[in-house]
Amino acid sequence: MRQAFIDTLHTLAKNDKKIILMNGDLGFSVLEDFIAAYPDRSYNMGVAEANMIGAAAGYSFEGYTVFVYSIVPFVTMRVFEQVRNDIGMQKANVKIVGVGSGFTYGQLGPTHHAVEDIALMRSIPNMTVVCPGDPAETREATKALVKMKGPAYLRIGKKGEPVVHKALTSFSLKQSILVRHGNDCALLATGNMVYAAVETAHNLKKHGIEAAVVSVPVVKPIDQKGITSICRKTGTVFTLEEHTVIGGLGSAVAELLLEQNIPVKHFYRFGVPDTFTYFAGSQEFIRRQYGLTPVQISRKILSILRSVSSRTTEDSALLRRSSQILRKR
Repeated sequence: MRQAFIDTLHTLAKNDKKIILMNGDLGFSVLEDFIAAYPDRSYNMGVAEANMIGAAAGYSFEGYTVFVYSIVPFVTMRVFEQVRNDIGMQKANVKIVGVGSGFTYGQLGPTHHAVEDIALMRSIPNMTVVCPGDPAETREATKALVKMKGPAYLRIGKKGEPVVHKALTSFSLKQSILVRHGNDCALLATGNMVYAAVETAHNLKKHGIEAAVVSVPVVKPIDQKGITSICRKTGTVFTLEEHTVIGGLGSAVAELLLEQNIPVKHFYRFGVPDTFTYFAGSQEFIRRQYGLTPVQISRKILSILRSVSSRTTEDSALLRRSSQILRKR
């Protein structure tokens, strides 16, 4: 995703002289080509992220489209006040790019884990929150954000994330993307969990369950029409995210379903529970600690579906017995 972002921005900057890229003293081996091509529009702001956000807002007021690039915790948590006041409150045309979503930097420990950022950015008025699921979505999201005026947060990985889409015929900051059809349940995933959702659907198919997979690249504003439609159709909904279950995709979908009064048989959020992630290790290792691998997710879904089926059977049997008793009376 990281390479897809910078390659796309590099191409767009050829024709758009108003694109500026700032970074917080990182991006080495990634940003060099952009910096070499546009030295007058590239700024290494050093380890001074709060200052970087203020400077980005200032440039945006002069008509520039500013992309601010750093590791997720450094451009969301460390600078939350500046993002809120200088960018969100002013509706500044600044795109915050957080690299290393979820447990991408898992080996560096909890200070570098990025599992609260969606919740933080969702809470800021005027902020669009974009979490692409693969390189193709990242390219299209970058193009869309250049065209869009106003503040936005782009959350990307850096681990050579697998390709989900061979090609995207259309992309919108207002729509989710149906990746796989299915009628038995819906897997709504965002960011680097979209591929895991696809793998989970393949596992479920072996058990006769056809799961729809929906990529939700834009968590705010969420695609109300598309998501409510698939939830009505399947009736059983699972959300997948490498993020805390509080305030992320799962929360956004739950809020939507309740507000729109959409009845579902079962709803479950796959994500990180309400805890700090004290583990340090590979992304795959930490995912296993929280049941976020496709195998673990598949097993949990099967358990839930069997439980729902059992309760439905029991309820039907109880209804039949009650009807018989009433008829006898």
